[in-house]
Amino acid sequence: MRWSAVMPERSVNERPATVLVVDDTPAKLYILSSWLRRAGHRVVEATGGLEALAKVGELQPDLVVLDVRLPDISGYEVCEQIKADPVTSSIPVVQISGAAITSADRAEGLERGADAYLSEPVEPDEFTATIEATLRYYRARRRAERMSARMVALTEVTLAMNAAGTFDALLSVAVEGAARILDRYAGVLALPPDGLARRYTAVPPDGAAVSRSASADSLTALAAMVLGASAGTEVFTLSPDDWRKVMPDSAAEGGISAVVCRTKIGRPMVCIGVEGRLPLGTDELTILHQLGQALALAVDALGAYLEEHTIALTLQRSLLPQRIPDVPGLEISWRYQPAVDNIEVGGDFYEVLQLGERVLVGIGDVQGHSLHAATVMAELRHALRASLLGAVDLGASMALLNDVLRRYHPGMTATVCLILIDPETGEAELANAGHIPPILMDVHGGARYHRLGNLLLGVGQAAYQVDRLTIPEGGSVLMFTDGLIEDRDTPLDQSLEIARQLAESADDDLELFCERLIGRFGAREDDVALVVFRRAAGR
Repeated sequence: MRWSAVMPERSVNERPATVLVVDDTPAKLYILSSWLRRAGHRVVEATGGLEALAKVGELQPDLVVLDVRLPDISGYEVCEQIKADPVTSSIPVVQISGAAITSADRAEGLERGADAYLSEPVEPDEFTATIEATLRYYRARRRAERMSARMVALTEVTLAMNAAGTFDALLSVAVEGAARILDRYAGVLALPPDGLARRYTAVPPDGAAVSRSASADSLTALAAMVLGASAGTEVFTLSPDDWRKVMPDSAAEGGISAVVCRTKIGRPMVCIGVEGRLPLGTDELTILHQLGQALALAVDALGAYLEEHTIALTLQRSLLPQRIPDVPGLEISWRYQPAVDNIEVGGDFYEVLQLGERVLVGIGDVQGHSLHAATVMAELRHALRASLLGAVDLGASMALLNDVLRRYHPGMTATVCLILIDPETGEAELANAGHIPPILMDVHGGARYHRLGNLLLGVGQAAYQVDRLTIPEGGSVLMFTDGLIEDRDTPLDQSLEIARQLAESADDDLELFCERLIGRFGAREDDVALVVFRRAAGR
């Protein structure tokens, strides 16, 4: 495989222009066209104003040389119509006349849109110099407008890459953006931190990214050849055959201009290649260079985010019960679902403890999303367990949790709901500190929320009331945190009612019921913890 550093191609400003010459006098039309052709320009001719407007719309010439006096409409009017159309308004117009030569004529021509005005007789050198000067300004303006549009598009693509939640989405955005901005076939290869090489291709203008099989070895070899063992960004060219060694089934027909980027030694590498059948100019190479750097930085950032997210989830799960005890007479199911796109750990928790013949089922939520919230949650769980070592008193346990929060974490709040049940008799005690009331489900399909409980933890000194109830044989209880039902677009009362209605049709299999409940509310912006238990029938 051979590669070479990219050298900027001849500037677009140096390429011959297409010039439309409009004059109804054959001799004058011939002379002006001859001067332009000798200067290296491509010439298109018209003999009337309406014909000129049609050719401007069809050909989009680089410049128009326009006689003032035409047989159908005046050159002034032709110029005004060219400048009034947003599609053609940037095309420069040089007016020329042997009859309208007064200062008033020149002033009128310039006021009505002409970029230059020449009075006959005019010397060939003056004429070509005026044309070249006008074209230089026009081309500089067009280049600035094109570069500005591309920079805006580059910014949009960069923002979209940074917002991508997966490597596949990130690379799709990158390859589609490269194809659209540079208006060429594009291919992207990357070796993200997960070690799975990926490659995508796209064809402009609106071709969707297509995933292809990729070889990590080919990308590593390419990066080693271009960058060696160092970090950095390098723009280079490859022949179509060499590009296909890296990107099999490539649709590119010409040579490839590509960029390889690695932000730091040991970091993932990325490569973006675009078809170079029409050589890239200096501005386009700059865009390609910046796209490569933006993609490499986005891959690094997403890799760091996903790694931290994995660590956060591991930490969160380590703070939750590792297993739920098998309790004779009770069927218990639970779920913990982390928030979507939230890298921080939360304070949601659940607990199931066997206390002699009785079982304690608890659920709670500490305010906030942070490592601090998670550690406070762990403290409350340990404090709860400690409070149950002697005589079991739910009111005293709640008071202890409240004291722990107020003394050691002032300003923090938490909600907790505890149910202590005897599976044999169904007798239960319930204490609720500001949590969503549990849903009580009977064997006939009825479902209702238990009444509101006591003040949430951490607010002030409080005496926590304990309610006594009986769970019938076959009866069930559903407990969940507010992350399940809170939604920006749905009133809380409506979401609570949806959960209650789902509880009315709870499946015989509680695992299936949990799946149906989670699936109904979908991906959440907050953590979700839920526990549902059913007292066995026929005991």
